[in-house]
Amino acid sequence: MYSPSQIRRGIQRGLSDPSFFGQELNRLYHRRLYRRECNPDGVDLLAEDWDTLFILDACRYDMFEKQHGLPGRLERRQSRASHTTEFLRANFDGKVARDTVYVTASPQLYRWREEIDVEFHDVINVWYEAGWDETHGTVMPETMADYVRRAAERYPRKRIVGHFLQPHYPFVGADDLNTTAFGDDENAPDVWNALRTGDLEASPEEVWEAYRENLDLVLPVIRSLLSELEGRTVVTSDHGNMIGERRFPIPLSEWGHPPGIYTDELVTVPWLVSENGPRRDVVSGSVDSSAERIADDVVEDRLRQLGYAD
Repeated sequence: MYSPSQIRRGIQRGLSDPSFFGQELNRLYHRRLYRRECNPDGVDLLAEDWDTLFILDACRYDMFEKQHGLPGRLERRQSRASHTTEFLRANFDGKVARDTVYVTASPQLYRWREEIDVEFHDVINVWYEAGWDETHGTVMPETMADYVRRAAERYPRKRIVGHFLQPHYPFVGADDLNTTAFGDDENAPDVWNALRTGDLEASPEEVWEAYRENLDLVLPVIRSLLSELEGRTVVTSDHGNMIGERRFPIPLSEWGHPPGIYTDELVTVPWLVSENGPRRDVVSGSVDSSAERIADDVVEDRLRQLGYAD
């Protein structure tokens, strides 16, 4: 179940942060002693009926329900995962999706490309191209929307997945909660561990407000796309986020979205279905294998700015 190196790292981390042991015990419970690779009650994205799919990274259902104001029918669904990498593996690994173009602001699929084997018709890495915003350390929603529009024009007979980063950290309007508060370098801790250990002092209400403001950034952009793109569009999320709530079964306060922990806050996600005109006539195609090799340090720098310390 654990390799010797994992045990060593776990002990070292647990000695510096005892709550880590509680987190791992919860993970053992939710994963049934690692007999489960994902949440078995989660939706299978590629098997669902849609022409365009928008993923709002780390978007909780309860927050979306109160704020979205988008046209369509909102349902409550469960994600297969509580972390983006886990989500990509659970939904895409081993799949042939040559009728689908994946437009992404997240570096995670590229980071784990050797382990997540999926055949998309094309993958557009907005986070690497001109889409990265160095000021905010993310890809802004308007930029992602432009890439989605171009993909829809270039591939009129393909399904389009647009993986937006917001409301995921960093908090665009709350610099005091971002890693720059601790030092903008490779040793800066990730915000969720800093909140969990008390290295960053902020109330759940302060973090919730910053998180809510991030969602407000992306919702108008999604509304515009829903009115522009024809067919059936679904708006969902890869996972939720915990803002100081108690985990289960070990009742310790949790922050962020650790993998393998399937609380309601982490796996209950929105599923909004919006219809606009005729459906897309989707056909399969070949796989675009001309992807450019991206330097590892660029990938790691992007992930660090998004709050992934490891």
